[in-house]
Amino acid sequence: MTGLLRRDDGFSGRADDVYESLIRAHQGLSDEESAALNARLVLILAHEVGDPAVLAEAIALAQRTLRRADGPRS
Repeated sequence: MTGLLRRDDGFSGRADDVYESLIRAHQGLSDEESAALNARLVLILAHEVGDPAVLAEAIALAQRTLRRADGPRS
């Protein structure tokens, strides 16, 4: 990892509020609608970040942590 991702509390102590808003956004959606919302949100936020190197680092981190949560993959 090259260290481009921020390490501070970007939510200024309000991470629980952000989490709740994400959960509320998915309420009442089908699995397909929820996946579509996530895809749109990812693209909007990727555009906001605007730095391919930061995005590459974030993708790599997400992949590593997903593999840890799901267990080893072959």
